[in-house]
Amino acid sequence: MKAIVYTKYGPPDVLELKEVEKPTPKDDEVLIKVHAVTVNTGDCEMRRIKIPNLIWFIVRIYFGLIKPRKKIQILGAYLAGRIEEVGKDVKRFKKGDQVFAANGPRFGAYAEYTSLPSTCAIAIKPANMTYEEAATVPLGGLNALHYLRKGNIQKGQHILINGSGGSFGTFAVQLAKYFGAKVTAVDSTRKLDMLRSIGADHVIDYTKEDFTKNGETYDIIFDVVGKSSFSRSLRSLKQNGRYILANPKGLLEIVRALWTSVISNKKVIFEFANEKTEDLIFLKELIEAGKIKSVIDRHYPLEQTAEAHRYVEKGHKKGNVVITLDHI
Repeated sequence: MKAIVYTKYGPPDVLELKEVEKPTPKDDEVLIKVHAVTVNTGDCEMRRIKIPNLIWFIVRIYFGLIKPRKKIQILGAYLAGRIEEVGKDVKRFKKGDQVFAANGPRFGAYAEYTSLPSTCAIAIKPANMTYEEAATVPLGGLNALHYLRKGNIQKGQHILINGSGGSFGTFAVQLAKYFGAKVTAVDSTRKLDMLRSIGADHVIDYTKEDFTKNGETYDIIFDVVGKSSFSRSLRSLKQNGRYILANPKGLLEIVRALWTSVISNKKVIFEFANEKTEDLIFLKELIEAGKIKSVIDRHYPLEQTAEAHRYVEKGHKKGNVVITLDHI
């Protein structure tokens, strides 16, 4: 089968299209013919092994200190496709099922086929979505849902989402609206119309205005990109507000977060999202009911994965970037 492989860390050019062995599913696994896979910032960080927070050493031990370990030389963790084969112990799925899934740290989805344990977050894809659209949901949808629930979002609250125009943010805007919140979305000029179109009540162009200096306060600030001032963001919270950090910058910020939660009535939330099948099913139901949708900026064929990485690394994508595999 064809796959995008990298055998050394570095720029996008280390990604190469190669013929590799097609995986054979174990008894508790499903073999998926991949139709679409997302390219996200996390993929780019793994490729160049540049991790912007405390877990960098752990990640490097897991992935390989000098070069990527052989078992994880194929990136790609969020996908949609059709089940080609099921192991003898798998009960939830059958051959031919159209699914979307999160593969987590196993990666392996930049390929024509990938094999996943049936215990991964896998669900039947929404009937009203293409494979490309469905592939974006396990990344942005699961993460946005996790953090909003951790923030205990409530109807009538005012939430600000900083970095709302990317994979997490576009789903966070829609889910916050679904939960009944008033949403202020912060991103660059070229994304504002898109953010209004998916339900943002108010938009702020960060190139022209600093939301921490406009005097407004919010029940929840969800910082997707980790680029706002920690202290000024706290001052922009209402009493008993929650500050959600999807990407803490380092040890100092984590210590400040813990200390803030101890000494004040404002809570700072940071943790990795859990990827659960039941949450994928919840999102599927919302999608089929027309409550949320995917935002896709660009599509690339598998052989142009390196170019997709270059585009993602520019930091300007609207919503998601998707690799499409043609099986005709």
